[in-house]
Amino acid sequence: MKASDKKHQSSQYDKIFKENVEAVISSIMENVLDITAVSMEELPDDIQHTKERKPDTLKKITDDKGNTFVLQIEFQVKNEDEMVYRMLDYYGMLERKYKLPVKQFVIFLGSDNPKMPTELDRERLKFSYPLVSLSTLDYHIFLNSDKPEEIILGILANFKGENPENALKQILVRIKETTKGEFSLNRYFNQLRVLAQLRNLELNLKNAMDSIAEYIKEERDVLFLRGLDKGEAITRERELTKFVTNLLQKLNLPFEQIADIAGTTVDFVKSVHEQLTDK
Repeated sequence: MKASDKKHQSSQYDKIFKENVEAVISSIMENVLDITAVSMEELPDDIQHTKERKPDTLKKITDDKGNTFVLQIEFQVKNEDEMVYRMLDYYGMLERKYKLPVKQFVIFLGSDNPKMPTELDRERLKFSYPLVSLSTLDYHIFLNSDKPEEIILGILANFKGENPENALKQILVRIKETTKGEFSLNRYFNQLRVLAQLRNLELNLKNAMDSIAEYIKEERDVLFLRGLDKGEAITRERELTKFVTNLLQKLNLPFEQIADIAGTTVDFVKSVHEQLTDK
């Protein structure tokens, strides 16, 4: 695979997690990181001192034990030899800016065992961060959710001996059961196809789709699962953009309500709005 193709593929994974992180952050904290939050506040993701950094997820958390801290989560697809230095950079800047304890986690999305160094032990500096691999977690943690954004993460978890196609069928059915609106359903199916590449499950996903084709009654949904050609996918996105544009121009509604009407995400509505205001 060319370097440019790898970069594009990596950006696809990043895009999926950026689109879905707000919907899954509470569950990830509780089920993966063992943090039960009673309050959560968004923090600016630009940490600028002598250089700028943008964490994947940055929150101010108060947990059920009364502890208040800054929570930083990074999602990592590939092993990065210098990850420990990047996390150390983040730690120093976050500590300096917020004057609060900092809890950091790296969630590894790859299928192999992560080999990144997680600690530094120097004469006057000791530093470490927790590294969590999704491939070691039971996929039922995500399958039992009522949020499709979280259910799709099951494809990156451990199938616990389950036949991959059977596990994928369960994931597909749960996405269908928990999603409202054709555009949203197609978006989650497309995200699932992208994530399947991380586990080399493209063929298994196609077979799983074939076996539940009758359950997915809408013909267009079946076609999307089987893999829309690029031209048709682009056409659909243009149609959705046009629809959202009309709603923004003609109705004075909050982004959340427009997203609900269009069957898409708030982030997508915001991106369309930004394009309109830039014109």
